[in-house]
Amino acid sequence: MEKNVLVVDDSATVRKFISVSLSMQGFKVVTACDGMDALEKLPSENVDLIITDLNMPNMDGFELIRSLRENPQYRDLPVIILSSLNDTVSKETGSKLGIESYVVKPFSLEKIQYEVAKYLTWTE
Repeated sequence: MEKNVLVVDDSATVRKFISVSLSMQGFKVVTACDGMDALEKLPSENVDLIITDLNMPNMDGFELIRSLRENPQYRDLPVIILSSLNDTVSKETGSKLGIESYVVKPFSLEKIQYEVAKYLTWTE
C-alpha cells in the first residue's frame, strides 16, 4: 500500500527537493504552497503524513496544525514541522499542538527520510 505525504512549504525549491527524495523512497508526494492550499487538498488526497513549514503566507504552519487537530478526521495525522525557526517558543508551540517531529532548515535528505520513515512504513 503506497503511503502519501503532503509537503506544505511556500518555497518551490524545498517542495521539489523533498518530493524527489521521498518519491525515491517509494512515497507518493502531494504538495501545497501554504496552509490554506493544504486544507483544500486534504479531502481529495489520502494523506498519511504532513511535512509543513511554519512561515508561509495566507495560513502559517501553526494555524494549519491547529485546524488539523480540531478536525476529528485529521486529529491523529502525523505532522513534521520543517522550519528555519530554531527557537524554543516555536518548538514548544509545535509540541503543544502534538507534532511528531521538528526539523530545522537547512536539513539533509537523510534526515527528512529518517523522520518520515519513523511514522510511515515503506510500501509493502
